[in-house]
Amino acid sequence: MVTAIVIPIICLYFFWLTKKEMRDGYERWAKLADVPEEAIITGEIVHLSERRQRYHYSRYVHVLELTVQTKSFKYSNIKKITPIMYNTQTPSVKIGDHVHLYGNWKDDFFQVGRIQITPNRKEP
Repeated sequence: MVTAIVIPIICLYFFWLTKKEMRDGYERWAKLADVPEEAIITGEIVHLSERRQRYHYSRYVHVLELTVQTKSFKYSNIKKITPIMYNTQTPSVKIGDHVHLYGNWKDDFFQVGRIQITPNRKEP
């Protein structure tokens, strides 16, 4: 008699816990696109690489890694991480583009939230 009551309660508890963890994981994955714009880097793209990376089970992210040369001839490592959803558009940049990158600094790289391509200006 006790097992007829306890086993369904345990099953319902684990079902509820799993649904809660899935919802939290989805929210963390969807928030990857929301990067606070605390800093800006301006420069020319000298190297880029793109890849699709597994985030969690059936969720994927598009990772765009850039190396940008600034006016002071510094090179910065930059990542743009975009969750791959139904209507996701990945940024289209190419080597030689002059860009403004808005985002914030993480451990050893700059995480970008918005990329703005500016027209190339010939400096004297």
